[in-house]
Amino acid sequence: MKLLSIVFAALVLLAGCTGVPKGIEPVTGFDPQRYLGTWYEIARLDHSFEEGLSQVTAEYTLNEDGSIKVINRGYNQAKGEWKEAEGRAVPVGDSDVAHLKVSFFGPFYSSYVVFALDDDYANAYISGYNRNYLWFLSRTPQVSAAQLEAFKERATAEGFELGELIVVEHPSSD
Repeated sequence: MKLLSIVFAALVLLAGCTGVPKGIEPVTGFDPQRYLGTWYEIARLDHSFEEGLSQVTAEYTLNEDGSIKVINRGYNQAKGEWKEAEGRAVPVGDSDVAHLKVSFFGPFYSSYVVFALDDDYANAYISGYNRNYLWFLSRTPQVSAAQLEAFKERATAEGFELGELIVVEHPSSD
């Protein structure tokens, strides 16, 4: 009986990692094909797997099985080295709803919820399964101060705490 309780608790925990934070609505009318390509991380709430990284990018390409290959890459200045992680993303439900589950560690998935995306697929706001995970991605390594402020305003309105927000450094193209 105790083993059954442990298995049930583990399943609940794993299922919770692919949910959507209460009150967050994934983008509908989502076109995964248009989302493919390179995205630059503009801002994030920091977490251990990206700690100390700058110049962070995410590259999305289509796998033969229809899933999305994810390559996250960032530079660790303190160590003088690049860090890279490869993962796989699949829709949680309908493919036209921007709620994906992403795995970097075998059978363990976590939510990737696009809750804001402009019409030309140039800027996206992403949440994880709870409000501890937040990213602002753009097709360009720099955005205007107004775009960053709009992200902060929307994130605050959605209930994210931005005290630990990191604006990611990218080399200037000047």
